[in-house]
Amino acid sequence: MVIIKKGDFVKLEYTGRTKTDNHLFDTTDEKIAKKEKHHNSKVKYGPITACVGQKHVLKGIDDQLDGKKIGETYKLDIGMDNAFGKKDPKLMRIISSSLFKKQKMNPVPGLQINAEGMIGTIRSVTGGRVLVDFNHPLAGKDLIYDIKIIDKVNDTNLQLESLLEYGVAMNKKMYDYSLEGGSLNLKLKFKMPKNLQEKISEKIKETIPKINKIKFSEEITTRE
Repeated sequence: MVIIKKGDFVKLEYTGRTKTDNHLFDTTDEKIAKKEKHHNSKVKYGPITACVGQKHVLKGIDDQLDGKKIGETYKLDIGMDNAFGKKDPKLMRIISSSLFKKQKMNPVPGLQINAEGMIGTIRSVTGGRVLVDFNHPLAGKDLIYDIKIIDKVNDTNLQLESLLEYGVAMNKKMYDYSLEGGSLNLKLKFKMPKNLQEKISEKIKETIPKINKIKFSEEITTRE
């Protein structure tokens, strides 16, 4: 039986629910999402690859992966402190309903809004006052995750793509790359500051020791 440890890349599946009411909020299993009416056509379902100890997944999951066995299924109990945190009263704000009218919006409980880059949920509407909660929707909730650790991932290409997606927030549309031996040519489709390139380069070399030489280039297409 293979035991995983920090630094290992693993392929895993998971389903997350709130502990108090068993409400499904996240899953890699499309069948479960459809069955419980949580399906999102924009979401790519299926197992993910993550590096243990690199916070590629929720902290409460990442902290418990070290020492687990390949091929096993686990139920993880994750308190709010290791999930999305406690609710911050400072992020509960009262906004005048007149501001919504100016934006031609009808404020109703449950509606999500974007205010100055912050996502908030309307909790109540009383007279001319609208209570908006800018906490994460799962803040203040304890969670339960069912996870299955499918296998270790030793393919360097898959490790790199996982690191870029979950460690740097770069999806495959944002870059191309070629990898020969330990030499990586990472071609970006957007402008990236040199200092950030250096940090990413260090992270890649640290996390994937097989890669020891990295060259960045930029190929930006502009519309005429």
